[in-house]
Parts: sequence; structure tokens; C-alpha cells
Amino acid sequence: MKAKFTILLIAVLIAVLGILSIYSSTYQKEGHALNSIYQRQILWVILGLLLFSLTANFNYRRLWDVTYILYALTLVLLFLVFVLGIARQGAQRWLKFAGFNFQPSEIAKLALVIFLAKYFSRKSADEVNLLAHKFGIFRAIFLPSLAVGVPAILIMEQPDLGSAAMVIFIFIIMLFLGGVRLKYVIMFIAMIILSVPFLWQTLRDYQRDRLLVFLNPNIDPLGAGYTIIQSKIAIGSGSFFGKGFLGGTQSQLHFLPEAHTDFIFATFTEEWGLLGSSLLLFLYFLLIYRGIQIASRTHDYFGRSLALGVSLMLGIQIFVNIAMNLGFAPVVGVPLPLMSYGGSSVLITFISLGILANIDETRAVF
Repeated sequence: MKAKFTILLIAVLIAVLGILSIYSSTYQKEGHALNSIYQRQILWVILGLLLFSLTANFNYRRLWDVTYILYALTLVLLFLVFVLGIARQGAQRWLKFAGFNFQPSEIAKLALVIFLAKYFSRKSADEVNLLAHKFGIFRAIFLPSLAVGVPAILIMEQPDLGSAAMVIFIFIIMLFLGGVRLKYVIMFIAMIILSVPFLWQTLRDYQRDRLLVFLNPNIDPLGAGYTIIQSKIAIGSGSFFGKGFLGGTQSQLHFLPEAHTDFIFATFTEEWGLLGSSLLLFLYFLLIYRGIQIASRTHDYFGRSLALGVSLMLGIQIFVNIAMNLGFAPVVGVPLPLMSYGGSSVLITFISLGILANIDETRAVF
């Protein structure tokens, strides 16, 4: 079976499981808006499938020529959030367009993968090769740090600590994939570690609380630690076979906040148990593994770096969200791709998968 159809099949299966979990976690809640959330998610998935089809048939090589335009457009959208953005629960992260709300921070993740894949590559008449191994520290670290730092700061000021952290993780991964000298990468990571005390002072109170309760949720069980405690209860109560569809108590009785967004994995695991969550993880594994396979079969460096970057971008989000649900990572608001409710995440994920499919079908050098 072609990678395009394999990726599409896996993505649709995960999206269907997500819609079922969103419906289960919201159908008993009061208010028409919450009751219709799963319908909106279905619409996002349908639009995502359309975008997958378009990007899967759009030659990824053309991204090389529009990379800096995409980067500039991303910065403009991130700036517009502060001017025209919609505020929810103390955060101003969304822009409204044609009746739909979307998060520019989700676009920024993919745009930076494309930007860095090009930055660390070299195009000649007939090939795209590795370039970064010839860079000194200025071109290898300092210049791309500025390019990544601007959107990361804008995202953090929305405030969206999770997406800002994701941008930094993506940058570090692309440094490795780009062939930057290991000593430069280690120096960059060391700089981040040394800047932690300063960064701590820039965090808002609730962000600090989230990081502190990660170390010990019981220091504030009814406040900042409440969500993660309820998440672990939900996951543990699912046992092996789960409580069945619509049978979860933590989400049905509203003990688990954000059960349809950040903590959709806990909702799903409570109802489908270890068996169901293992199946979900296997589907994610197949998706990421397929992306890595595509990268290994791709001849030009830009395509290979782009395929690996997209695959690992999705993989990091999956890992961080599930770790967050299990209490192994701070609660930073990273959605679970194709499962969590949210149009921006769903659409960008399908676009990313479409790019992967096109890289596999093209599989040739410039």
C-alpha cells in the first residue's frame, strides 16, 4: 500500500477515535455550545482531509521557494494576535477569519520546520545537500536562534508556554537533523539551562504553579494540582478493558477539566482502558514510523530533513501530551494531534501529513 493511503487511513482512524472521545466527554454537559463540539470537530476533520489531498498533490519542492514568505506571514499572524486576537480564559491566542477561530502558534510550528529544513540545506543545479556541518557557531546557532526566538517570544507572550516550548524543541531537533556540529548543539542546550533562573522570573504565577505541582501535585490538590490528579485517577480507573464508551466517570461527572482538549488521552483511556490506549499508541507509532521511512527513502536533503522534522514535530507533541496526562510532564497545554478538540491543530496536522505523503511520491533530487 502506498504511504499516502497508509498515512491517510491511520490519521482517519485516530481522528474518529478523537471524535468519539470528544462526544463522550461533552454530551452530558450543559449548554448547546459544548453539546455541538463534536460536530465542529467532524467539520475540522473533513476540512483537514481536503487540505491533506491538496498538499499531498502539491510538490513539496515549491516550499523551498516560498519558505521565507511563509515565515514572514507567520510573524505577521503572531503580531496580529496582540491587536485583533480573541481572548479566552486569560489567554489571547486566536484570530478569527471567515467565522472560524485559529491559532497562529500552530502554523508557526510547521513554518519553522520548513524554514530550518531550508536554512540547513544548500540548493545547486541538481541537488540539495547538507550544508550546516560547514557552519561556524554564528551561522549554525546564533542566526537561526534569532529566527526561532522571535516567534517563540511572541507565542510565550500570548501567553502559550506549551507552544513556545514546542518551538524550542523543534529547533533543537532540527539542529541535530541539520548536521550542526555536536559541540555547538551542546553549547546551545547549556545556554538554555543556564537561562532557566531568568526565564523563571518571566513566567506568570499560574505557569509557575503548574511547574511546581508537576514536582508534587499534592501541594495544591484543589488548585493547580487538581487537573493532573483527576487525570491520573481517570487513567488508572480505566484498568485493562476500560469502562466502555460513555462510561467514564471522571469526564462524565465533570471531575476532569479540559477533558475534550488537553486531557483527551485521559478521557479515552478511562473508557477504553490499557487495551484501547495501547492501540492508540500503536497507531501513532505507525504514523511516525511511516514518516521516518519516507525520510530514509528520500534522496535530497531538504526533503529528508523536512520529512524527519514533520515526523518528530508530531512525535514530540504526542509524547508531551501523554506524559502530561500521566503526570510525567508539566501541564503546558499541548494538544494531542488528531485527538484533541481544536481546528488549528487538526488542520496543521493534516497539512503536515500531506507534505509527508508528497515527499514519498516525489522522492527525487532537484
